[in-house]
Amino acid sequence: MGLIIKNVKLFLFGGFAYGAIEILWRRKTHWSMVLTGGTCFVSLVKVFTRHDKMPLFKKCCIGSLIITSLEFLCGCIVNLKMKLNVWDYSKAKLNILGQVCPFYSMLWGFLCIPINAICKRIKKQERESILKLN
Repeated sequence: MGLIIKNVKLFLFGGFAYGAIEILWRRKTHWSMVLTGGTCFVSLVKVFTRHDKMPLFKKCCIGSLIITSLEFLCGCIVNLKMKLNVWDYSKAKLNILGQVCPFYSMLWGFLCIPINAICKRIKKQERESILKLN
């Protein structure tokens, strides 16, 4: 499968999966969260499949940092600049501009556990399809 098609599929999967998680957690979502979720998922798949031997704890820490960074960027755009008020963590301890906070960063780390399992499956399928071509 072409790289662009693969990335689009990963983006759509990650975006809609994150949107569904957010609906379960908050009872609502926003289009910007679908875009951010898709971007996060593609980024995590790239890192986790490239470094598949990396310890899970380290992947979770790196994944949390990636997701938190992208959430901060998205929050600065949609909440602070566009004033859409999609979320507000300003009452959370140690928040940064009300856009990110340690509690959600920790949750993103835990979310990286099933994402890592999905990445392993993706890598396995890619290996199998390469073997079929040979």
